[in-house]
Amino acid sequence: MSILKSLSITLCLFVFIFFINIGPANAQKVVLQKTTLWHGFEKVNFVLDGVPAYYVKPKKELAGNPWVWRAHFPNWHITMDSLLLGKGFYIAYINTNNQYGAPGAMMVWNKFYHYLTTRLSFAHKVALEGVSRGGLYVYGWAKRNPDKVSCIYAEAPVCDIKSWPGGKEKSQGNASNWKQLLQVYGFTESQAMQYQDNPIDHLADLAAFKVPILHVINLQDKIVPPGENTFVLVKRYLHLGGPAMVYPMTRGKQELNGHHFAIEHPDWWADFIERCSYPVKNPLPYHDFFKIRNGLSHFYGKLKRHQPVTVAFLGGSITYNPGWRDDLCKYLRERFPTEQFHFIAAGIPSLGSLPHAFRLQRDVLDSGKVDLMFVEAAVNDRVNGTDSITQVRDLEGIVRHAKRSNPDMDIAFFSFADPAKLADYSEGKIPVAVHNHELVAQHYGLPSLNLAREVYDKIKAGEFSWQYDFKSLHPAPYGETLYFESMKALLDSCFEKAGTAYSNKLPEPMNKFSFDNGQYYPIQKARIKSGWKLIDHWHPEDQTHTREGFVDVPVLEATVPGSELKLSFTGTAIGMAVLAGPYAGIIEYSIDKKPFQKLDLYTQWSSNLYLPWYELFSGTLKNKNHTLRLRLSPDQNPQSKGPACKIVYFLVNKRA
Repeated sequence: MSILKSLSITLCLFVFIFFINIGPANAQKVVLQKTTLWHGFEKVNFVLDGVPAYYVKPKKELAGNPWVWRAHFPNWHITMDSLLLGKGFYIAYINTNNQYGAPGAMMVWNKFYHYLTTRLSFAHKVALEGVSRGGLYVYGWAKRNPDKVSCIYAEAPVCDIKSWPGGKEKSQGNASNWKQLLQVYGFTESQAMQYQDNPIDHLADLAAFKVPILHVINLQDKIVPPGENTFVLVKRYLHLGGPAMVYPMTRGKQELNGHHFAIEHPDWWADFIERCSYPVKNPLPYHDFFKIRNGLSHFYGKLKRHQPVTVAFLGGSITYNPGWRDDLCKYLRERFPTEQFHFIAAGIPSLGSLPHAFRLQRDVLDSGKVDLMFVEAAVNDRVNGTDSITQVRDLEGIVRHAKRSNPDMDIAFFSFADPAKLADYSEGKIPVAVHNHELVAQHYGLPSLNLAREVYDKIKAGEFSWQYDFKSLHPAPYGETLYFESMKALLDSCFEKAGTAYSNKLPEPMNKFSFDNGQYYPIQKARIKSGWKLIDHWHPEDQTHTREGFVDVPVLEATVPGSELKLSFTGTAIGMAVLAGPYAGIIEYSIDKKPFQKLDLYTQWSSNLYLPWYELFSGTLKNKNHTLRLRLSPDQNPQSKGPACKIVYFLVNKRA
């Protein structure tokens, strides 16, 4: 794997040193060392947080400052780079040699990208060049940042560490490099063989962003055989819908068992990069769609003190499904590789702010002291028909309840996209659920991210489409990646400003009836008058689907009209969580001997799902003892197979 040595430096123009600080929590120390000539172009050498780097300047840059990022072997086959410099591109490089694209190297690359794009105004999207083991770097970074890559050009790229340097298949491998890789990654031999984040793995996000890739190879390469590397990656990428091209080099001198070969038509590949990268089209910046407010200072402080942290995700199906949540966990582990994380995945499909307010204690707070909690409910609040006042009481209750359990807990609100919100924005309206999330976040100084507005604005700007890219409120890989990149930008901005402390004291509540101590109340507390029965381990007798966590649990069930029960409780709110399936009936309820009111439990989803459905009977009671009477009505929704009522929990908000 030896590569031609770098050309000697021919001319030193001047030397000076300076420092640049970028935010107190993410300070970057940049030391400009000297400016030299690189094949007739000015080369600016500097050190970024102790790592040598440089960029080469074109004599006349193109509008938007397009650029190419070389990995590992920056002086190998430079003809194409020289052509691009002549066209007005910048060429950049940071020395993370012998890191084999490991997560630590990717964090260094993030800093380099941040410096060049924010301080020097390089284009948002970069063309990546990876030669040989450089493939580990360009694909490692591109898969983590598909929104920031215009294209990938690779020469004989390593796409699987088992091939090279492992030599576990047909490749000759390299024993010393393999040993070094194991040390860098902290792998045992077995762990390396089971590694699932090679360039050939997890290409869906990159393909969703339609990042064009071009590999030039030698079919006779015995060091990095294309059959174990390029052909595997390209086949998978094409099957995922990613654009790819392979060009075998068959002319000219070949050395090192076919791994070193002459590059035919370098002007073609320069044109490929130019077409993919210019004219520069910078997307709408992520910071347009989030507010930092008090940020995440407490959470970041614990990390900097090397204390274990717990991160909770409270939400519906968009939080439950794999995607942005997994990416965010991976990002935090990689950014803080020596710290100990505990993640609580508390996403349950179909649930919005009302269920969150009453399940917070059991599903999140009972799992330990939480340091950071992400909350999302805007999609299901609208879909489930939760009224505006209740939304505010729910969200405020979640914040106050959580902060009472740990005053130092940081909380961030996310508002995800759906067609109804996009329609509101198209009519100049702010969606009610988004407004309420922002209202509570502003009152309590919480970071918030309006992904619904971001999706709308970016679609309107022509960056992507809902139909072909985002596809659904449960987004395709493109949407999941956009969500993650926006969240990552929010976290990065919060960490940069994390030096500012803020008071832990809660402000006065916005609504005196907020559910700040929402709890599940056991169904076993009910006094059965007639008809109801307690099933210890409920499961459906038909083939109707259920939700995880709502099957093989105790259920209080009534199937005979007139079945009645009483429940004594203390607090300001009372409700229940039921399984609203195909047999969902109509119930009648009375609080403190007031007239009975009817409530239809059948939903638009009930025909094929035992839906966890939360109903609030009253949220404005005096904080004292009350009695709920509940009975099954003889009336029935025409679409229901019922009547039936299956109660999983009662909901009570009891003030201290």
